[in-house]
Formats: sequence, C-alpha cells, structure tokens
Amino acid sequence: MQYLLSVIFDAADLATDDEMAAIDVFNDRLQAEGHWVFAGGLGVPDTATVIDNRGGEALFTDGPFLESKEFLAGFWIIEAPDLDVALKLAAEGSKACNRKVEVRPFL
Repeated sequence: MQYLLSVIFDAADLATDDEMAAIDVFNDRLQAEGHWVFAGGLGVPDTATVIDNRGGEALFTDGPFLESKEFLAGFWIIEAPDLDVALKLAAEGSKACNRKVEVRPFL
C-alpha cells in the first residue's frame, strides 16, 4: 500500500545543512529497503497559486488555499505493507527533517 507522508512546518526557513544530511540518509534508506516511491520539498505558501474552475470561468488567486500558521513543506510517497510500518517510517522521517509528519494512505 502507498502512503503520503506530509512534512508540516511553521516557518519559511529551509532545512539546515544537518537536516538535509539527515534527510539524505533517510531517503537512501527508503530506497535501499524498497519503500521509496517519490519525495519532494515545496516552496513556501506565498509562492502558491490556487485555481478554482468550478464555475463558468477559472479564478486564479495568489497565495495559499487557506491561511494557517503551519503548512505543507514537503512530502514523501512511500510503499509499506501496512500502517504500522508507515508510521514507523514517518517517525524516522520526522526525526530526520526535524518537522512534524502526517501519514495518510492513498485510496
């Protein structure tokens, strides 16, 4: 089963060199153990554009979908046999990147 590990943060600061090194080690481990699917960091919320095309014409709005102290800073998509393994990996990812991580299964 695949899981989305969302990295949640509350500052526009980039990862420190030490955090990046720990993230690289974690990523290498995910790949070596066959859990890796994809990962990426995201720009700060101010770089977002929200598009709403539910009406007659698309509406483009600068900035995040909602104002919040915390935001999605990055993510991993992993393959894990069950939620317990995904939670264990998410805990290790949280330690590596020094940020909160939310786990959600793909449907």
